[in-house]
Amino acid sequence: MCLALPAQVVEIRGNDLGVVDLGGVRKEVSLALIDDVAVGDYVIIHVGYALTKLDPEEAAKTLALFEEMGTVETQLQ
Repeated sequence: MCLALPAQVVEIRGNDLGVVDLGGVRKEVSLALIDDVAVGDYVIIHVGYALTKLDPEEAAKTLALFEEMGTVETQLQ
């Protein structure tokens, strides 16, 4: 089963790459599919790609649900 997760962009690197943070886990992902992404934005991550930007309030709600289920820490590892 695949799962797309909201994560916050914490660093923009060259070549359409960036670093996202999800529950303290940082991962390099491709930002090539999104225009105008900036540090602080929330994006939906799936298999190493940021697919779309997400409203910060929606991201917080979704992350809170994942945290309640105990799944946030295990999804990116």
